[in-house]
Amino acid sequence: MNFKISKSVFYNALLVVSRAISNFSPLPAFSGIKIEAKSDCLVLIGSDSDISIKTLIRASEEESLKIKETGSIVIESKYILEIIRKMDSSEIEFEMIENASARIISTTSEIKINGMRSNEYPNIDFTCPAMKFEMKSDILKEIISQTTFATSKSEIRPVLTGVNFNCVNSRLNCIATDSYRLAKKTIDLENELNFNITIPAKNLIEVMKTLELDENVMIAVSDKKAQFVIQNTLIQTRLIDGSFPETERLIPVSFAYELEIDSQDILSAIDRASFIKNDGVSVIKLSLDENECLLSSRAQEVGSSKENLTKATFKGEHLDISFNGLYVFDALKAINRGKVRFSFSGEMKPFIIQSVDDQSVLQLVLPLRTYA
Repeated sequence: MNFKISKSVFYNALLVVSRAISNFSPLPAFSGIKIEAKSDCLVLIGSDSDISIKTLIRASEEESLKIKETGSIVIESKYILEIIRKMDSSEIEFEMIENASARIISTTSEIKINGMRSNEYPNIDFTCPAMKFEMKSDILKEIISQTTFATSKSEIRPVLTGVNFNCVNSRLNCIATDSYRLAKKTIDLENELNFNITIPAKNLIEVMKTLELDENVMIAVSDKKAQFVIQNTLIQTRLIDGSFPETERLIPVSFAYELEIDSQDILSAIDRASFIKNDGVSVIKLSLDENECLLSSRAQEVGSSKENLTKATFKGEHLDISFNGLYVFDALKAINRGKVRFSFSGEMKPFIIQSVDDQSVLQLVLPLRTYA
């Protein structure tokens, strides 16, 4: 195994696959990156068995990759990344030597590092599932950013730590919930497909880190795994077993009260009041009627805050409702645009938040019992 390659191209590819490597790898080999030189490309693989990333660097003048001899080796991720980052030339030579070791040569330095034989690395099945569709990268980014924050951080109910992708015909609903809030993004696909899978949120976030602007992503799914193909990189994730809860019945369909306000105005108001906490929770209260909209917070040990939302518009009878300020703050940041509408059914019933201009994303929050 022997190849010459641009330092920056090699380092960036190593960084991409290293995102799949965990500090708590179930197998010693999974702490390393598998490097395989083929006749026409270099293949890098990183995995922790939960998520696997494979990227290809094709032999060409543009990529500054010249393969002199094929072969493969596994090298500890943290070491190979540090070595390549600190190399002092724009091009490096990588050569496998005896006893599963490698020699890495730059203009002025030579480093030898011990590795593992590639046959010690578990075989990862990257076979593409038959059910597949394409999506623009900006849409996939929106799906991930507008849902993953609402997943559960607790492993008590593992299925709630993921985002449910439920496609019926060509309508794809992406839903996340931790039982106290819910985020839903709906898009229409060009293909007519039917599937219901739940993908770990942490793996979706790794997918988002790899996405660039204005590119197509090929997504393939089965009942065992999901794949995201982004240019020369393939990210494969396991699915979470178990039935995702039926959430549609939780979303109200009729409302007695509506509040419209610029998202930045209410974000700023919640932010100003959030230093006041009860047992670590920022409890925000809205007192709403058609003449005045007040946002307040109070804790006996800390103090109180009250703000008049002068630019808000409210329809309905008087309403007092309280909620976890962090949950609404997160929901508003996920919507991230212009004017928003809060729709309420009652002071102790779930309420929803949506953009006035974009109905594809819905945020639901459960209220807290109103203090006196």
